[in-house]
Amino acid sequence: MKRPDLPYLEFKTVKGREYIYFRKGKFRRRLPSNPDSEEFSREYWATRNGKRNTPAKTTWEKLVVSYYGSPAFKRLGKGTQANYRRHCEATRDKNGSKDVRLFRRKHALASRDALQDTWSKANERVAVLSILCKHAVDLEWIERNPVVDIAKLKGNEYEAWPDIKLRAFERFCDEHHLTTARIIFELGIGTGQRLGDCIKMRWEDFDGEYVCVVQEKTDEKIWVYCPARLQIFITKLPKSGAFILARNLTQPLGKRAVQKAVEDVRSGIGAMHGAARLVPHGWRYTAAKQLAEAGCSDSEIQAVTGHKSLTMVQKYRSQANQKNASKRAQQRREQNTNGT
Repeated sequence: MKRPDLPYLEFKTVKGREYIYFRKGKFRRRLPSNPDSEEFSREYWATRNGKRNTPAKTTWEKLVVSYYGSPAFKRLGKGTQANYRRHCEATRDKNGSKDVRLFRRKHALASRDALQDTWSKANERVAVLSILCKHAVDLEWIERNPVVDIAKLKGNEYEAWPDIKLRAFERFCDEHHLTTARIIFELGIGTGQRLGDCIKMRWEDFDGEYVCVVQEKTDEKIWVYCPARLQIFITKLPKSGAFILARNLTQPLGKRAVQKAVEDVRSGIGAMHGAARLVPHGWRYTAAKQLAEAGCSDSEIQAVTGHKSLTMVQKYRSQANQKNASKRAQQRREQNTNGT
């Protein structure tokens, strides 16, 4: 980035990112990060001419802080709070000093489209922007929510992993001695829980048959029976801390470290990119699908996965019914053909 040759500019680099400030005496204001943009020019000259001496009282910075203190945010589960914070902080980092009252629908669309390569993240960003704008309406900063009814991007749904990829994951872990990836794989497939919930499983949560899980997303405490394979796997693991996936004696491994371990295996087996892409959240659907194919009822599947809604459970129940019906129909067809 070429630095503009203008007076009163101060440049600071924080964690590899460069920020631009207008500084004159004790007065200091952050400017837009792109010095070639019209927005930068407008903000710079407005500040220099004294038209922006009074900071706006309705900035994104203040809106995010206000939302964190709201009952609506505090009612959310810990996992949902953490997810919302990621999007709120990204918005605050980019637009902190900007006036919420100037936010338009086109800005929300631009924010969505900038993340279109990760469609689920793009849709989450729009959802959180809408929540923040609704909070701004409640504060009477704006009269209407400009993010309402913005269309979601569409992509492939989370897919259950096919058997060939499950076996490939196991082999790759064993051949390359990738202990962390193998442990999280067994916990995810065996219990049907989310990655973050598996990471936080303690040794004291496992009684030899059941594992106790407090789901981050729902704050629900459930007991999940571990199938024999998982029971045997867990009992053979060495204990190096309070958590099954231990960073040290008292802390679990960080979520990003576990994700990176899984990504290395996904890359190695061709499940990281493109049409063949599979994600670890798909292990949760793998468990639900296997339960459905085994003839378990919706309530039995829900007792394992802890889904609050039956929508996804019913989806795999329907798929299993169709698959089994297809097999029965084709077998009758073969019997009839062979008998004539």
